[in-house]
Amino acid sequence: MSVLSITFHCTKNNLENWENYMNETLIAMTENLLDVNKYILSEVHSDYIEEGKNYNLLLVFDNDNLREDFVKSELQNIAERVEAEFGTEVMIFNTLLNPKKTRF
Repeated sequence: MSVLSITFHCTKNNLENWENYMNETLIAMTENLLDVNKYILSEVHSDYIEEGKNYNLLLVFDNDNLREDFVKSELQNIAERVEAEFGTEVMIFNTLLNPKKTRF
């Protein structure tokens, strides 16, 4: 199992537009990803962020190679689409998670 965490940070001014995009477009893109076994799309609550809001897409792959291929191709496509729609108003941070022990 291999996991990728993608965090989207949206500024206050674009929250409504981002939530619409997320519900209409990002979920559809995620549903169509062939190499993703499971995913969780979450709104992130944080006491320390006041200049906007974070959302997280947690993707689970069968192995590291599938995750690596995704990062090189699909993640680039997603980032380009988000940037074309929102410019610098939505920032994307990806984190490779390497489970030491799991209990799914």
